[in-house]
Amino acid sequence: MEALEKGSVYTAVIDGYSSEGLGIARVNGAVVFVPHAVRGEEIDLRITKVMKTSCTGEIVKIHNPSPERMEPECPYAGKCGGCAYRHLTYPEELWTKRQRVQDALTRIGGLDLTVEEILGAKNPEHYRNKSQYPVGADGSIGFFQARTHKVVPIRRCLIQTEAADRTAQAVGEWMRRYKISAYDETTGKGLVRHVCVRVNRKGESLCCVVVNGNKVPREPELAAYVTVAVPHTVGVLLNSNTRRGNVVLGDKYRTLFGRNYLMDTLCGLEFKLSMPSFYQVNRDQAEVLYGKALKFAGLTGNETVLDLYCGIGTITLCLAKAAKRVIGAEIVPPAIRDAKENALRNHIENAEFFCGDAADIAAKLESDGLRPDVVTVDPPRKGLAPEVIASVAAMGPEKVVYVSCDPATLGRDVKIFREFGYEAKRAAAVDMFPGTAHVETVVLLSKGEVDSKKIRVEFSLEDMDMSEFQDGATYTQIKDYVLEHSGLKVSNLYISQIKRKCGIGVGKNYNLPKSEDSRQPQCPPEKEKAIREAFKYFGMI
Repeated sequence: MEALEKGSVYTAVIDGYSSEGLGIARVNGAVVFVPHAVRGEEIDLRITKVMKTSCTGEIVKIHNPSPERMEPECPYAGKCGGCAYRHLTYPEELWTKRQRVQDALTRIGGLDLTVEEILGAKNPEHYRNKSQYPVGADGSIGFFQARTHKVVPIRRCLIQTEAADRTAQAVGEWMRRYKISAYDETTGKGLVRHVCVRVNRKGESLCCVVVNGNKVPREPELAAYVTVAVPHTVGVLLNSNTRRGNVVLGDKYRTLFGRNYLMDTLCGLEFKLSMPSFYQVNRDQAEVLYGKALKFAGLTGNETVLDLYCGIGTITLCLAKAAKRVIGAEIVPPAIRDAKENALRNHIENAEFFCGDAADIAAKLESDGLRPDVVTVDPPRKGLAPEVIASVAAMGPEKVVYVSCDPATLGRDVKIFREFGYEAKRAAAVDMFPGTAHVETVVLLSKGEVDSKKIRVEFSLEDMDMSEFQDGATYTQIKDYVLEHSGLKVSNLYISQIKRKCGIGVGKNYNLPKSEDSRQPQCPPEKEKAIREAFKYFGMI
């Protein structure tokens, strides 16, 4: 096999897409990732980077443009890292997202199961009800360029609401007028870090300015700039985040104007939203997603349902309308407070909520003898920790409805569920995030018979590295990223060493020397740099 050379031009056909929306070509047996390519096109591509197992390239010439190619309407396409599919027609975007879910369930999950459908959005533009705008060190407000922390200034975004864009621009004008400094993540100095905006169905908005400190100059003027630009603003908040790293929101809030929450309606119910509370960013598609989850649950009104990762109770309260009893669990205290208020507000009396880690609550409820008929889970991108799966299985529900925002971790988790006797029976995808590479999936798992004798699983939380499930990416994902983007192979040992350097939690005995006299190889500088880049990409630092 002839090795590919950087700078050389080759002719190839694009035969699919990566999970990040890059076109995939195969040249001389090597995989080449090509931005802005479309499936079926024959192109001339120039190799821009050569790695050990793959390459990246750029389009030099398209010999036969695909009918699924379109000219991006967004002026920031290719600059901003937010949208991966602006060069595709919407049907082609839906095809690749459905295929991505299918590949994950088949290749990672080992399932012989067809993804029934992908439910597209009726309106794929201006759908986000929550926006987070990073502020560059030079004061520019917009979104990050792909794989960097360079802010691309943006005035109007095709997936954000007009109110959110106007709010961000108003904050920028206030900063320029009063010479308010922007935060510089390289030095840790400066004030304004992010502008966050929520918008409800009625068009009302809640603005939160995240700052590196407890106050900023000209706070009344800040509130005035925002409310003049967006008259339907119900509140302007100041959030204090003095920590280094990529976490957007700090723990302290102060109200500069109005109130510190927003009301919205979803699935016929009214919800109170605090700024940090989880809420699906696409309201219309969330109703489609929850409708599919309810259909998979198949409730008759006699069931007890446990909803893990319940947030402010959106799925929980939708389930409550069709079940006998529902229990919601969530680790964010303000979200649980909102969930309890939302139950009262909607006159729902068969729902109760607990605050805590999903693994702890699942284990506690299981030890207390709870035997739910249905368990629903809607975890973050990292998926389920193994002890959560073990506790859910120990409860013995007839059905598990898994709502996922990451096909890869979904595939991993359904494979683990299978070891406990739960088979995936149905799967459907929902396009919650048009234009981007993200996709939601609903999978129904039903209880069957375990083939072998009863499985016993023991976890030593002291020796086990649970950060694989808690800090944004698994070790395998980090290894793959480093290999793809630098051509270097790194070990779990090196990753855990750099995690400790970065202050990321690692099991206290994980990958430590067995004795004081024993020695371990230390991560070389070039690999440490590549691992840190992966941490940044996955939002871990």
